[in-house]
Amino acid sequence: MLETKVGGRYEIVKFLGRGGFAETYLAKDAQMPFNPACVVKKLKPQTTDAATLQAARVLFDREAQVLYQLGNHDQIPRLLAHFEENLEFYLVEDFVDGEDLEKEFATSQPWTEAQVIDLLEQVLGILAFVHQHNVIHRDVKPSNLIKRKLDGKFVLLDFGAVKQVHTQVVTAGGHTSVVLSIGTNG
Repeated sequence: MLETKVGGRYEIVKFLGRGGFAETYLAKDAQMPFNPACVVKKLKPQTTDAATLQAARVLFDREAQVLYQLGNHDQIPRLLAHFEENLEFYLVEDFVDGEDLEKEFATSQPWTEAQVIDLLEQVLGILAFVHQHNVIHRDVKPSNLIKRKLDGKFVLLDFGAVKQVHTQVVTAGGHTSVVLSIGTNG
């Protein structure tokens, strides 16, 4: 996929990693001044039958909606675009230049109490914002936290496992709507 263009404008520069159903690439936006760096996340369904593609499309659209909703937080990458091309789904996000926390743990000395408190305050602040939007990340781990080189702040990545929290609605006739509920109310 290297040196190809997706979405008519995102030139793939470098492979970054692979997860369960996605690959991520460093890319540059060929239609913007100075060709800014971005991350292209390619989600590929395991099969291309109509039912699987429709289910993948629904999950893809849900992730995109959540990312659009959350992307105005300084410590969550903005979603720049999302599109489907050749039965594959793509998300394009801001590139965060930095090291993930997993690598930092492996290469640094033991952390001071002040460093741990700073990390917790930052991550809990991000999660409070996410939860205020009725979203649960479900995959907070060191490799999904990047320490941004620019300012040393931690940025939370990979909202592919998010779940939106809904409350159950019971109609006057006693019927319940189809809902997804994660965790305990309150």
